[in-house]
Amino acid sequence: MTTLKVGIADYDEMKARTMRIARGEEKPASDDPKVWFTSTESFAQILSSGNRELLRVINEQSPGSLEELSRITGRTKPSLSRTLKTMVNYGLIRMDPGEGQKLVPKVLHDRVELELPLIERRKAVGGRA
Repeated sequence: MTTLKVGIADYDEMKARTMRIARGEEKPASDDPKVWFTSTESFAQILSSGNRELLRVINEQSPGSLEELSRITGRTKPSLSRTLKTMVNYGLIRMDPGEGQKLVPKVLHDRVELELPLIERRKAVGGRA
């Protein structure tokens, strides 16, 4: 598997970066994070110990459906569905078609690398840094 590189940036920072890229003023580097979280808290919530355990179970036991994963983990289907949808949105898993209309979760990465600036230069009011 692979390592997913993630970054932390608030909404305004991400919007400004996206606009610079769209205008051609900035070109993303190949080693830039591929997934962004808006806060360290949201990062910690998505990759909580319970959710990392869920990823381990999916990877090791390869459940053939959400129902089977629910039986294995003891989590309710609605709760699992919400968690898995969030993980799909952050690129941690994908949902493949299974038998009939069932969806099969697949883990995409075995590691996460976090890029977190400790000291950021933000523009002060009036345009001064």
